[in-house]
Amino acid sequence: MSQSTFTPLSHTEVSAFCSQMAMILHSGIFAMEGISIMLEDAEDAKEHELLAQIDDHLQATGSLYEALRSTAAFPEYMLQMVRIGEETGKLDDVLDALSVYYDREASIAQTIKNAVTYPLVMIFMMLLVILVLITRVMPIFNQIFQQLGTEMTGLSKALLDFGTTINYYSTILIILTILVVAAVFYFGRTKKGRRNLRALAAHTPMTRAFMEKIAMCRFASGMSLTLSSGMSPEECLRMAAELIDHDSFAARLEVCRESLDEGQEFHKALLDAEVFSGIYARMASIGDRTGALDEVMQEIADQCQEEIDLKFTSLIAALEPTLVIVLSLIVGLILLSVMLPLMGIMSSL
Repeated sequence: MSQSTFTPLSHTEVSAFCSQMAMILHSGIFAMEGISIMLEDAEDAKEHELLAQIDDHLQATGSLYEALRSTAAFPEYMLQMVRIGEETGKLDDVLDALSVYYDREASIAQTIKNAVTYPLVMIFMMLLVILVLITRVMPIFNQIFQQLGTEMTGLSKALLDFGTTINYYSTILIILTILVVAAVFYFGRTKKGRRNLRALAAHTPMTRAFMEKIAMCRFASGMSLTLSSGMSPEECLRMAAELIDHDSFAARLEVCRESLDEGQEFHKALLDAEVFSGIYARMASIGDRTGALDEVMQEIADQCQEEIDLKFTSLIAALEPTLVIVLSLIVGLILLSVMLPLMGIMSSL
């Protein structure tokens, strides 16, 4: 039986796959027949190849978990949850929950991308405009001053000299620009780069609170998913902790796990370890006592997601006018440093 590996699927693609499989299973169709139906409907060549391999392995092993693992295209957490779903007979419910979970992951990723991309584009445009002014426009004004029998002084002279220096070292600047672009690609496109960027953001004062809230959202969502599968809180905590790449939050989860091993109640362990605080801690306490902890965790995840979206939206809303104002002031200052002396000279002629 031939086997090949595929490019890892995005969160959106994983969510769509889980949603389709859950719908198929809910309708009473077996996984094997469901994959065959999806294979017949596949239009994209890569999708068809992926589903064909899943279908082959499913036919041979009878295990959706083994079939998905053979492709290397699905995340490890999803694979483990599918295995648990098959073992507990709740595969349809697990896939439903996985669809919601990865849809949230995609939403978080898109929110972060939007929050980072827009300011970077604005800053790049600012630098480009300023660079053009001091390297191309300022020399033209300098020629005008020379034709009038004088020279630039003060700020305008300093800007002209700076522009001349940039032109002289243009090759070095181009190399530095390429390195910056490569760094952006590394942090944005590679798995290791994204992990390092998240670690940096987790220790930066401006983004620390955002990263902690994202970790809390992922933890609550993972807990809801695993709890709904019938697992014990201790097992759920262990699996959900594997989703967290925030060092401080992960350390608190470890403290919580140790408290559980000592026999402490789950909601008290969460509170003492400061995994949740305030209203979230009270919600977890009520959920643990009433046996509805999975639903409460889902509610916590939803509220955390709303807070994340609101904070990022507010940040972008504040950055946009700030960057425009800064650009306008810098451009205005550069032009005034030239125009005011020039107007003075013209008026004295």
